[in-house]
Amino acid sequence: MFRKIGPGALIAAAFIGPGTVTACTLAGVGFGYTLLWTMLLSIIATMVLQEMSVRLGIITQKGLAEVIKQELSSSWIRYMVIGIILSAIVIGNAAYEAGNIGGAVLGMEAIFGPGFSSYYPFIIGGLAFVLLFLGNYKTLEKVFVLLVALMSLSFVVTAILTKPDMPEILKGLFVPGIPHESILTVIALVGTTIVPYNLFLHASLVNEKWKSKNDLGTAKKDTFISIALGGTVSICIVIAAAAFSNENVQSVMDLARGLEPLYGKSARYFMGIGLFAAGITSAITAPLAAAYVANSCFGWKANFKDYRFRAVWMIIMALAVFSLSFDINPIEIIRFAQIANGVLLPLVAIFLVWVVNRTTVMGKYKNNMFQNGMGIIIILLTLLLGIKSIAKVFGLF
Repeated sequence: MFRKIGPGALIAAAFIGPGTVTACTLAGVGFGYTLLWTMLLSIIATMVLQEMSVRLGIITQKGLAEVIKQELSSSWIRYMVIGIILSAIVIGNAAYEAGNIGGAVLGMEAIFGPGFSSYYPFIIGGLAFVLLFLGNYKTLEKVFVLLVALMSLSFVVTAILTKPDMPEILKGLFVPGIPHESILTVIALVGTTIVPYNLFLHASLVNEKWKSKNDLGTAKKDTFISIALGGTVSICIVIAAAAFSNENVQSVMDLARGLEPLYGKSARYFMGIGLFAAGITSAITAPLAAAYVANSCFGWKANFKDYRFRAVWMIIMALAVFSLSFDINPIEIIRFAQIANGVLLPLVAIFLVWVVNRTTVMGKYKNNMFQNGMGIIIILLTLLLGIKSIAKVFGLF
């Protein structure tokens, strides 16, 4: 079973970053178990889209951006779409990478104390750099399986410590409700789970591991199990946060400190280890995804060791460490990243559903009616998310 574990572990690790940890914490603190249905819906939507991406990657043995580029006959539309995808993924990931490394730094501060905080970004960045530079796909896969297991254990144990109310949890999961002033939290929970760059990353990674159509069943199982595990971790964070309702709790580390009087300092360390794992895994996948997207857009056909592939993720990582180390506030870049994410998510979903319906691309493995129905529902959801995200950035909502 462990030999068959594949890219799904990286995808699960990618969407449980510090942003997800914080969003889930604030959802639990602010609204208890009420918004758990949002997580369940997001997990199902992620499974549907990532399965399409996996199927595309194995059948075509190409990346998503490469297939989109190949299927767009009009040159100006092709260049415009690829330009939007490339700029949003690469520049957006540079902005979010700072948050990923910052999250891992918070985890280190919880475990080792804040005494050497100024050095932590370099330590995290250096660790991520070494893993990407010296490792290959199989090495990264093993590291991620270990970190995801560690992260899952720490958050699940923290949730169990809170002795949650199971009937209320089931109600929150299966009875949708939108409390007053919770709409932005709903958007945040969906947006931190359905991650646009994961669709590009997954399509590229599956054809690194699997070369035959006969492996499709194994790849799907890997995807569903990994995303279910990642979703369970996110749900556990909401549950843990819901047990400690306090207006002063603004981050996951505040939550851990709040649990100390009841459960001792072990809660702080569990949350610190989980946040460190969430930060370091996302700190590796974000630049890796940017490199894969650039690879597909420019048609390099580069591998892990290619200097162009390495140059992309090195630039992304360097910008993040630089901004954290010298207190440069990348507000404008983050604003652009939010707008780009709002535009990119429905755009990628539309193009993904479009290409997996083309017989010339997928043959008999194209979408069936159920998959198309689910895809359309998700596209409508992501369009709503995109509109609300853009409105939020411009202060219109």
